[in-house]
Amino acid sequence: MRHSVCPNNASRLQLLEQLFTAATHDASAAMCCWINDVITLTLDEICELPLAQASIELNLEDKQLAMVVLDLEGALGGTMILNFDEPNGRRLAGSLLRSPVNAGPEWSDMEISALTETGNILCCAYINAITRQIDRQLIPSVPHFVRDYGANVLQQALAIHAAERNTVLMCRTRFRCENENLDWWVMFIPAAGLRAAMEHAMQPSC
Repeated sequence: MRHSVCPNNASRLQLLEQLFTAATHDASAAMCCWINDVITLTLDEICELPLAQASIELNLEDKQLAMVVLDLEGALGGTMILNFDEPNGRRLAGSLLRSPVNAGPEWSDMEISALTETGNILCCAYINAITRQIDRQLIPSVPHFVRDYGANVLQQALAIHAAERNTVLMCRTRFRCENENLDWWVMFIPAAGLRAAMEHAMQPSC
């Protein structure tokens, strides 16, 4: 797993690694049950990036994706984005619906519902794991489906962080099925209040 961060903040990200690893484990178990296949989620990186460079660093500028976006409401806010490239999103929807892969230009309501429920199950498992670790209530929104360039959606998610600080913490998780890397990934962006709560929870007890 890669940490991308200024050296003086590296120890703070290492504290969060245990929490994110536990959340990734729970999300992986939930995905296996939902998809009825062995899906492994791997914590890929924890990074702290300047807001203005985040899309470039994550290589999202020119990629159109199918995404499920879920926000955390209240003081302990944040955003989770489940990303698929178009072919992988279509294949997953077809598998869940037990139907041929839709080759048309538009997504059907059933396909959108299948991917949205996938995002809901995965994100709720992830968030519940964080809730147990920090012993604070997190309130997820209803997830919504977006087809857009990844950079556009990321910039909208980052806009709520701009008033708090000029960098953003992101946790990225990737998917594998058996020995195959899937072009799916989850990005979690905690707001400042949630990040502080997580760091406090993971401080070693005296």
